[in-house]
Amino acid sequence: MTDSASSTNNPPLVLVDGSSYLYRAFFASQQADLRTSDGQPSGAIRVVTSMLRRMLKDYPDSPVVVVFDAKGKTFRDDIYPDYKANRPSMPDDLRSQIEPIHQIVTAMGLPLLAIEGVEADDVIGTLALQATQAKRDTVISTGDKDMAQLVSDHVTLINTMTDTAMDRDGVTDKFGIGPELIIDYLALMGDKVDNIPGVPGVGEKTALALLQGIGGISDLYQRLDQIADLGFRGSKSMAKKLEDNREQAELSYLLATIKTDVELEQGIDDFAAPAPNSEQLLTLFKQYEFRSWVRELEGGDNAASADDNETPAVPEAPTEVNYQCILEQADFDTWLERLQQAELFAFDTETTSLNYMEAELVGLSFAIEPGEAAYVPLAHDYVGAPTQLDRDAVLAQLKPLLEDPDRAKVGQHLKYDMNVLARYDIELRGVAYDTMLESYVLNSTAGRHDMDSLADRFLELKTTKFEEIAGKGKKQLTFNQIELEQATPYAAEDADITLRLHRAIEPQLSAIEPLATLFDSLEKPLIPILSKIERTGALVDATLLANQSQEIATRLVELEQEAFEVAGEEFNLASPKQLQAILFDQLKLPVIKKTPKGAPSTAEEVLVELALDYPLPKLILEHRSLSKLKSTYTDKLPQMIDPHTGRIHTSYHQAVTATGRLSSTDPNLQNIPVRTAEGRRIRQAFVAPKGYKLVAADYSQIELRIMAHLSGDQSLLEAFRHGEDIHRATAAEVFKVEREAVSSDQRRSAKAINFGLIYGMSAFGLAKQLGIARNDAARYIEHYFETYPGVERYMNEIRAQAAENGYVETLRGRRLYLPNIKARNAMLRQAAERTAINAPMQGTAADIIKQAMIDVQGWLDQGETDARIIMQVHDELVFEVREDQVAGFCEQVSERMAKAAELDVPLLVEAGVGENWEQAH
Repeated sequence: MTDSASSTNNPPLVLVDGSSYLYRAFFASQQADLRTSDGQPSGAIRVVTSMLRRMLKDYPDSPVVVVFDAKGKTFRDDIYPDYKANRPSMPDDLRSQIEPIHQIVTAMGLPLLAIEGVEADDVIGTLALQATQAKRDTVISTGDKDMAQLVSDHVTLINTMTDTAMDRDGVTDKFGIGPELIIDYLALMGDKVDNIPGVPGVGEKTALALLQGIGGISDLYQRLDQIADLGFRGSKSMAKKLEDNREQAELSYLLATIKTDVELEQGIDDFAAPAPNSEQLLTLFKQYEFRSWVRELEGGDNAASADDNETPAVPEAPTEVNYQCILEQADFDTWLERLQQAELFAFDTETTSLNYMEAELVGLSFAIEPGEAAYVPLAHDYVGAPTQLDRDAVLAQLKPLLEDPDRAKVGQHLKYDMNVLARYDIELRGVAYDTMLESYVLNSTAGRHDMDSLADRFLELKTTKFEEIAGKGKKQLTFNQIELEQATPYAAEDADITLRLHRAIEPQLSAIEPLATLFDSLEKPLIPILSKIERTGALVDATLLANQSQEIATRLVELEQEAFEVAGEEFNLASPKQLQAILFDQLKLPVIKKTPKGAPSTAEEVLVELALDYPLPKLILEHRSLSKLKSTYTDKLPQMIDPHTGRIHTSYHQAVTATGRLSSTDPNLQNIPVRTAEGRRIRQAFVAPKGYKLVAADYSQIELRIMAHLSGDQSLLEAFRHGEDIHRATAAEVFKVEREAVSSDQRRSAKAINFGLIYGMSAFGLAKQLGIARNDAARYIEHYFETYPGVERYMNEIRAQAAENGYVETLRGRRLYLPNIKARNAMLRQAAERTAINAPMQGTAADIIKQAMIDVQGWLDQGETDARIIMQVHDELVFEVREDQVAGFCEQVSERMAKAAELDVPLLVEAGVGENWEQAH
């Protein structure tokens, strides 16, 4: 071994567990079902290649070795013929991707090892030991928990797919024991995946109790008499179990042990930094249609079109970063002048809380050029914190800049910063871009749109996560407690990365004109409106909720007693296991569906079906519904009332749903049930303040009207144009009766058909919903399409367009990408087709109500009407309106909302008035 190999200054040796990532990459890419244009599976190839590219970027000077399992049996199969006997055979779609992955690994200039008779783990273990003996650090890239036994002072595990690392302390934190006891841990518990038998009756908790209390397996067998003294459940009988299964425990230990003495033709000195073959890589990337990587190798345009539906080439990163902590007035003045001269600057706030109603401002960060940013700490108060600039003075100087509509700003999720600044009497204006929304509008389904995810996706950059500087759980620090040495690079990075993200995403967005227009005209103007609604909040009567909560508690007790009487014994209604025993073992109810482990399912859909014929499932469903209502709303809402405003303040999210609809959390106002009396009573607790009324303005059947417009079906268009009851009209045609003779049941069935079909419901689904035979449901659907042939034509056309383009669009040009639209898996493909039918309608409805919010708020800002928006829920806006202005307001708001879009049918808005939200319906 050479002197250089033993040098601790050498970059670490990187060993990649190719077999581990092969399977994980395959299953991780299953949902997207990525394929080439000729149908060749390519998801696992892409994920593994991406992981290797990331590894080379993170360890640019390191030798990287990729190790795979070889074909055929290993020495473990000779020791124990049932080793890995339970593993299913490799899926064909995965098998076909192995050779392409091997070819790409080789073209990347990486050594590829696959040694017969042993597993990849053993090869990695051997090389890791060689490196350790040479006092050289080793990084093992794997997702396999068994590898934890290899961790040492020189060996670290990283999981590129979850972006986590594990050293010696990390092993202890995760498993409760050090690396030296991992083999014993695996041997005691066994491993179902690898079919390692273990000791019967020993699970995770028992194994830990034994290992932590006495030691490894050899220690256990020397001190069997001391096991009972450990005092865990079953400890008294454990010594006998271990004695009776000693041979099995020792076999399991042998099977779980990674070999570290495999004979290899190459040693660690034979591996050097990779030398890729660009020509071979280019050929392979073209073959498997990785367009952005092809452009990168060809040196073409870095900005890939979003039509490619894949990550574009990464913009060039700054060679170094310069992050400044500003503690002196002169430095702040210099930066303030630079900000005032900048065409665009990024900024971010650091606070004490994610709750915008209570967050205190701790500092601000700014960036003008990539790689250069500043952090201005204002309220760090840990022991020994240096003197900082006065917060009020700094904000007074920044206020003109931040409120100037002509000074362009970019941020990540700027609505939060807007809310925080409003608490300091600063109204943020001049929002030119928001990287979260830029990414969301570009492709809502590409992944999450938080900054860490975007940095990884668009910049291939790992950012510092808050937990890394603040800790986790109850001991997590708030930002004011974090020392400036850590706070400065974290906060400055936020501004820097935001600016770089904007420069990476904006060219792609601008290249697709409808999306750029959607961002500028709809999503961006909505930011201050949502901020205002959030800060306004909704007034809630806590006493009403408390009374309802008590009534629900009484009813839950009654339901329990009724359930006990039907079952013939007491049991835990919330326990699936006990419920299984009562329903299927004792009462012998039919098993409709099973869990993945083969047990009878007690899922809600199963209970709904059983409840049609049996009393106990019906009682369980009512109990579940009321329990959820109580815990989620009647108990929780009073606790969420802000002590300063006396109101509840939700958070609206623009970048969560795939279709463009807003969602809300803390509390989730979208999910308050309205079909039950108890759910509607919760709405009664949302009340108007004295001197005001609540007005609820709701679009009527908006998605059906959009369907009429999109499909151009003449019968549907005429029905809406003439103000007919569309469900009655459909019932008359489907059931072949006069409209006046349509019964309430027939109208209900027609309503299910009207709404079901725009969600792509099948005959099976309709039959289940209506409780009728599948043939009858199929006949209803046939009659429906005979009545509205344009609807069927539209559905067929939109499926074909989705398959051709890979996406569908709303009337405003919002896109929803459908990666599964060409999937070979029929269930995935059919689900994508259903989404293709519905998304243009649901997305267009979302666009319409967003436009309505912008138009209505613009009218309210004129100040002639004393009213404010307090909630947006589905297709409804809820307002507080001064009592003497209600009549005129209802007329005005209905008219303005109806003009939010021009369709071939009128948009109908119904405005109701009441003392509370329920009355306003």
